[in-house]
Amino acid sequence: MAEAVILLAVKKIGIALGNEALSQASSLFKKFITQLTELQGSMGRISRELRLIHGFLCRMDVRNRNNESYEIWVQQLRMLVHGIEDIVDEYLYLVGHKHDTGWGTYLKKGFRRPSALLSLNSIASLVKEAEMNLVHLFQAKDRWVSLVGGENSSDSSYVVERSQHLASISRSLGEEDLVGVDTNREKLEHWLSGDDSERSMIVLLGMGGLGKTALAANVYKKEREKFECHAWVSISQTYSIKNVLKCLITEFYKEKKDTPGNMDGMDIKGLQDELKTFLEDRKYLIVLDDVWAPEAVNDLFGALVQNQKGSRVIVTTRIEGVAHLAFEDRRVTLEALSEEESWELFCKMVFSTDTNHKCPTEVEASACKIVGKCKGIPLAIVTVGRLLYVRDKTKEEFNRICDQLDWELVNNPSMEHVRNILYLSFIYLPTYLKSCFLYCSLFPEDYLFQRKKLVRLWVAEGFIEERGESTLEEVAEGYLAELVRRNMLQLVERNSFGRMKKFRMHDLLRELAVDLCHRHCFGVAYAEDKPGGSHPEDGRRLVVHKLNKDFHRSCSSIHCLRSIIILDNTMPSFTLLPLLSEKCRYMSVLELSGLPIEKIPDAIGDLFNLRYLGLRDSKVKLLPKSVEKLSNLLTLDLYSSDIQEFPGGIVKLKKLRHLFVAKVNDPQWRKIRSFSGVRISNGLGNLTSLQTLHALEVDDESVRQLGELGQLRSLGLCNVKEVYCGRLCESLMQMQFLHRLDVNASDEDEVLQFNILPPNLQTLCLTGRLAEGLLGESPDLFQAVAEQNLYLLHLYWSQLREDPLPSLSRLSNLTELYFCRAYNGEQLAFLTGWFPKLKTLRLIDLPNLQRLEMQQGAMVTLEELILTNLSSMTEVPAGIEFLMPLKYLVFHEITRDFLTSLRQCSRLPAMQWWYTLRD
Repeated sequence: MAEAVILLAVKKIGIALGNEALSQASSLFKKFITQLTELQGSMGRISRELRLIHGFLCRMDVRNRNNESYEIWVQQLRMLVHGIEDIVDEYLYLVGHKHDTGWGTYLKKGFRRPSALLSLNSIASLVKEAEMNLVHLFQAKDRWVSLVGGENSSDSSYVVERSQHLASISRSLGEEDLVGVDTNREKLEHWLSGDDSERSMIVLLGMGGLGKTALAANVYKKEREKFECHAWVSISQTYSIKNVLKCLITEFYKEKKDTPGNMDGMDIKGLQDELKTFLEDRKYLIVLDDVWAPEAVNDLFGALVQNQKGSRVIVTTRIEGVAHLAFEDRRVTLEALSEEESWELFCKMVFSTDTNHKCPTEVEASACKIVGKCKGIPLAIVTVGRLLYVRDKTKEEFNRICDQLDWELVNNPSMEHVRNILYLSFIYLPTYLKSCFLYCSLFPEDYLFQRKKLVRLWVAEGFIEERGESTLEEVAEGYLAELVRRNMLQLVERNSFGRMKKFRMHDLLRELAVDLCHRHCFGVAYAEDKPGGSHPEDGRRLVVHKLNKDFHRSCSSIHCLRSIIILDNTMPSFTLLPLLSEKCRYMSVLELSGLPIEKIPDAIGDLFNLRYLGLRDSKVKLLPKSVEKLSNLLTLDLYSSDIQEFPGGIVKLKKLRHLFVAKVNDPQWRKIRSFSGVRISNGLGNLTSLQTLHALEVDDESVRQLGELGQLRSLGLCNVKEVYCGRLCESLMQMQFLHRLDVNASDEDEVLQFNILPPNLQTLCLTGRLAEGLLGESPDLFQAVAEQNLYLLHLYWSQLREDPLPSLSRLSNLTELYFCRAYNGEQLAFLTGWFPKLKTLRLIDLPNLQRLEMQQGAMVTLEELILTNLSSMTEVPAGIEFLMPLKYLVFHEITRDFLTSLRQCSRLPAMQWWYTLRD
C-alpha cells in the first residue's frame, strides 16, 4: 500500500510544479528566482526518486508481507512520504495565498509575520532534508533489508505457488464438505454430458472462498472418465502461456506415462503444435482454474482444436469479464450459502463425530453467531469448523471464539489459507484500485455505499487518475465497476434503467482490508463500542462510526489527518468543527452531514487543501466570507440544511464541481414548491467547472449566465417564471452533457414554456403548469433525440387537459413515469405496445380521473404500480390482470367503498396488494 501513498505524493508534486503554481510562485518570489529554482529542482528530483521507488514496490509480492525488516523499512518510507506531502501542501498554500500568513501559521501569537524569503527558505530547507532522507532510506534498505526473491526479481512465482497451493486445498475437499451445490452440480454434469458436438466453455464465477474450485473438482472427478483425455491447470494473474502449455501437455501424457522429451527446448509455437496434434482426434476435458484475465483464455484457445468431438473447457474465475467469454446459458454465478446451508455445513465440520451432526443446546447460540459472521462463505465455514472441531465443545470456548473471530481471521495460522485466498484478490488489484478498496473498509459492516457519493469522495481523496477526455467522476465510476467485476464489492441495487446504484463490502474482505489499513496507516475507524481500537492519529483518514464524550480528547494529535467522516449524528458536537478547522490544517475531506452544526467558523477558510465539505442535513444558515479562500473545493454539500444565502465570494471557487443546496419542503413531492434553493446572481458564470447544481433560485441575472455552465450534468431550478423560459431553453441547449433536469415553477399559475430539451437528457422532472400543445402532435417537447435517451419522467402540477399518453408513448426507453396533479381529464388508457420498458408507474392526486385502463401487451415489464388519491375512480382499473406479475401494487388514500370493490374484484386474487384509507 505504500505504492498508493507514493502516487498521491507524486501527483501533489506535479501540481506544485504545474503551470498555475509556477506562475503564482514566480509572481510572489520574483526577487528570489534562484532560491525558487533550487526548490523546484529538489521537488523534481524527489518526484523522480519516488517514481522509481514506486516501481520497485510494485515488484514486491506477498513473499515479503511478513518480512519484519522490510515492513519496518516500508513504514519509515511511508512516514517520510507523508512528510513530503505535508511540505508540498504548505508550499502550495504559500504560493496560492500570498496575502495570508503562509508559513507563519505555525509561529506563536505575537511574532511578526515572516518575510516571503523566510517562508521560501523554510520550505526549501525541509525539501532538501526530505530529499537526503529519501536517498539515505533507500541506501539503508540495501544494508539491512533482506528481500525474498530479490528486488530485481520480475517474476511472481511465489504468488503462483500460493494460488496453486490454495487450489489444491479446495480440490481436496470431500463430498461431505460440499453443501448447497446440488443444483449447480447438476447443471455442470448436464452440460458436460450433453449431445452438442461443438467444443463449449463453461464458467464458474464468484468471489474467493465460495467454492468454485471445490465444485469444479467434484464434477471433474466424476465426469473425466467420459472423456478420452483430461487435464487440470491452475492459472494465476502472473501466468506464463508457455508454462500453461507445458502443464497441459504433461497432464495429457500422464496416462501414456510418456511426455515429449524436448519440451524445455520448444518455443510457444512448438508447444501449441504439439498440443494440437495430441488433441486433434480426441474428446477432451480441460479445467482452467482461477483465471484472472480474459487474455489467459484467449491465449490458450489458439492451441485447443475445435474437432466436433464434444470437448469441454471449464473455467473458474473471480472476474466478471472472464465469465463473459462463455455463452450466458453456460455460466454459473456462485452465491453465498443460505443460513440453513451454512448451519448444515458448520455442523458437519464441528460435530462430524456425531452421526446426526447435532449441535449441543448449550453452545447453539454462540455457534449461530459464529456461522453468521462467516456470511455464507463455504471456505470460512469449513476452516472455522475445523478450528472448533479440535476445541472443547463448551459454551465458554465457543463464546471466546465468537468474540475473537475477527482476530482469528487475521492472525491464526490455521486460518492462513482463508486469508490468502481472499488476500490474493487484493494483491492482484491494480495499484489505482487498492486505495479505493481499502477506503470502503473504513465504514461499518454492511454499510450501503451510494455510487454518486462514493465517487465524489474518491475524487476528493485524490485516488482517481485522469484518463483521456473522461471526467474524474466517469473514471471513478469505471473503478467502481471494476471492483464489482472483480467481486471485491457486492452490487446491491441498480436504478430503474440498469445503472449501478448501491454497493456493500463483504464482511470477510472488510476484516482483511481493515487489517491492511492499520498496517499501512491508511486510515482508521473510530467506534466507542470497540475498546482498545485504533486512535485517530494512527492514520491519515478517520471514519467515526460512533461518537462519545471522549472523542475530543482523542483528537489531541490529529494535525496530520487528511479526511474525517462522521457517521454518527446522535450526539451534539458544537466544538468539533472549530477544533478540526484549527488543528487539521491539511484536511481534504470533511464530511459532517447530519450533525447539529449551526455555525461555520471563519477558520474554515484556512483549510486551503479542502476538496470536500459535507454539511447535509445540518442546521447551517450562513457560510462565512472566508469560504471564498477554499480554492481547491470540489464538492460543497449543504442539501437539506438551513442555508438561505451565499456570500458573494462563493463564485471565486472556480474548481467547484458539485454544489448541493436544495431544501426539500415536501418529502412527498405533492406541493407546488416541493423544494427550494439558493440564489446566486452575480458571477454564476464563473463556476464553469460545475457538474451538479441543486438547486438554484433563478432570477433575470442567473438565467442569463446559466449558459456559461457547459459542464453541467445535473441541474435543479426553482422559482421559474414563464418570462424566463425562452432564455432558459437557449441556455439548456448549450449543456451537451446534461442528463438530469429538475424545474420547479414559482407558483401553480406560472406556465412552463419549454419546447426543446438537451440532447442527452435521461431524467426530467417538471413541476408547474405546462403550456398546451407541448405534449400534442409532433413536434412536441420530446424530440427524437430525447425519445431515445429519456428514462425517467416526473410531471407535477402540469394540469394538462388533453391526454398526454399518446405523445409520451413514443418514449420507448422510459422506465419510470410519475403523474402528480399532471392531468385533469377523466380517463387514461395504456394501449398495447406502449411503454415496453416501464418499471414504475405512479399516479397521484388526479381528482377527475374516473377510468384507468391497461390493454394486454401494455407496460409488459411493469414492477410497481402506485395509485394515490384518485378520488373520482370507483372501479378497479380495467386490464390490471394483464400486468402480472407486479411486484408492488398499492392503493393509497382510498374510500371504504373502493376497498370493497378491490376485495370483490375477481381479477386480483393472485396478486398481493396494499392499501391505505383516506382520512
